[in-house]
Amino acid sequence: MEVKPTDGIRVVREFPDVFLDELPGMPPDRDVEFLIELLLGTTPTAKRQYREAPKEQELIMRKGLIRPSASPWAFPVLFVDKKDGSRRMCADYRALNDITIKNKYPLPRIDDLFDQLQGACVFSKIDLRSDYHQMKIRPSDIPKTAFITRFGLYEYTVMSFGLTNDIS
Repeated sequence: MEVKPTDGIRVVREFPDVFLDELPGMPPDRDVEFLIELLLGTTPTAKRQYREAPKEQELIMRKGLIRPSASPWAFPVLFVDKKDGSRRMCADYRALNDITIKNKYPLPRIDDLFDQLQGACVFSKIDLRSDYHQMKIRPSDIPKTAFITRFGLYEYTVMSFGLTNDIS
């Protein structure tokens, strides 16, 4: 049996349904959706596929995170090694990001953040698992996420890694 770094943490043992090893599938419907707003005059971009597309794609398709597509958009996919030896599927969205309107939220000043912590006695930290797959994309923006593999054209139904304005 594999020992995980979180095994010794009491709260993880007490609430295993909150600390899942893997997301079960599609996120729930929420009041907020991920948007891809494009610059005026933009036309769809279609790139050629890269050479590789392993089982990671099949797994996220089974969960409903991607679906077959007939979009005029198409971005190539590459696979990046993760620390645990598995691979992360990453669509090369550079061309899409170049024409996406960037969010302009000011970063908070560090001294203002410290002022807000004054008097606090309880602190917490959260690191979401697969945070990119936890927000649905606005339906009209889903075709813009299309990616091409040797198995065909697919599109994300949830926010994916590599898009401008993601929540990371």
